[in-house]
Amino acid sequence: MTSTARTSYTSIPNQKYRRSNRHSRQRCNSLDTDSQSLSALGCFKTLPLEIFQMVLNYLSVKDISMLSMVSKTIGNRLINYISTPSGNRRLLLQDFHNLELPGKREGSYILEHYKSLGLLLKRCTLLLPTKDRLKYIHKILSEVSCFKLNGCASPLHCLGLQCYGIFLQILTAGWDELECHRVFNFLCELSNLPRKVQTVVSSKPGSARKLELRIRLYCRSVLLNHWIHRSDSAFWLTRILKPWPMVNQARLLYIIFGPVSSLDGHVVWQKMIEGPTDETSLKGLADAIKLLYDTEAREWTADDVISLVDELSVVPREWLMENNARLLILSGNSICFTFMASKAVNGRTLELARLMVFLALVCEKDLYCMDWAVKMMQKVCKVFSTPGERNNFLQCVENVFAHMIMDMLQAVLSGDRDEEDSSFLNLFHLVNAQANFHKEILYLTMRSNSSTV
Repeated sequence: MTSTARTSYTSIPNQKYRRSNRHSRQRCNSLDTDSQSLSALGCFKTLPLEIFQMVLNYLSVKDISMLSMVSKTIGNRLINYISTPSGNRRLLLQDFHNLELPGKREGSYILEHYKSLGLLLKRCTLLLPTKDRLKYIHKILSEVSCFKLNGCASPLHCLGLQCYGIFLQILTAGWDELECHRVFNFLCELSNLPRKVQTVVSSKPGSARKLELRIRLYCRSVLLNHWIHRSDSAFWLTRILKPWPMVNQARLLYIIFGPVSSLDGHVVWQKMIEGPTDETSLKGLADAIKLLYDTEAREWTADDVISLVDELSVVPREWLMENNARLLILSGNSICFTFMASKAVNGRTLELARLMVFLALVCEKDLYCMDWAVKMMQKVCKVFSTPGERNNFLQCVENVFAHMIMDMLQAVLSGDRDEEDSSFLNLFHLVNAQANFHKEILYLTMRSNSSTV
């Protein structure tokens, strides 16, 4: 009995010892993990979470952004802080309509704030997949109504979309094209942009004026305006235009970059049809065309861009030829020549001759060098395959000059004048344009003759 009892006594503690050893190892591992987590917090490991978040209230957004790079643990704590009501109030400023706060440059302080916030969230979510990053950021920003396409009641006097655009530009800077495609698709899903675009490009121009304005502001402020490199701007403009047929691309391009009313900001559809316009009204369209024609826009061929310009010139109806000519001049030499050469190759000689005359007229009106127009005509003449075609083109140019002068002279003699006496002024400019155009041709001919003597 004694021996049995002793054996039983010695076996029980051994079993207890083994169980105790296993639990102690688990406790040690748990303590090691906690200590590693605490060590990643550095000096903040002694602070309760509430005190840590109170400290953050005294740091600028840039300082918090720098802090987020210290360790993954601190980054996670900052993500939690941003999601709290106090973090939301602190970081999601919404003074989008208060553009003249005392001591602040108009709107600049809030734009800088969202630039810093974009960097903060970029760093905090660095280790997450793109899809998860976008979901988290949307969760943070979803309560800001002025970041939505239809969210603000006064979009023309709001910096919300600009702040959102700067935020996204900082967030996505350096991302590859596949990730940026995901960003664009994500934004389209949130804003329902494709369906809204479908509405305006398939409706009568101007019938959905408010929606046209909102699409213009959203595309420009959120997707296009804040990029430094032209390749980035070309990428985002391509994403906006490419899903649509060419005729809709032209409509959409006009909505985004065409002339708008100085009173209410709505797109002015009749501007190119009713009378000659100025450079300001065409500059946005010209810059967009140049952007797509650049080698940076890899998804566009020269033929694509020229077809787009051709479609644009009949939005919403056929433009005045003077406005066509002015757009081509503003678009640059390469686009202007390629557009004219395409007409020469396709046998549209009379259209080309009229365009040549209006190029000379715009040079005269807008004080460009007339020798540019003559040199452009020289280059176009080389496109014709035979001397007969070239001579026919030159004869058409002279005929157009003559017919236009006679038509304008008839308008002046009829006495049908408006307050600005525009008919006489147009005749004056055209006669001067013809004289200066032929003067440059004579100079060119004389220089050529003298060099051969």
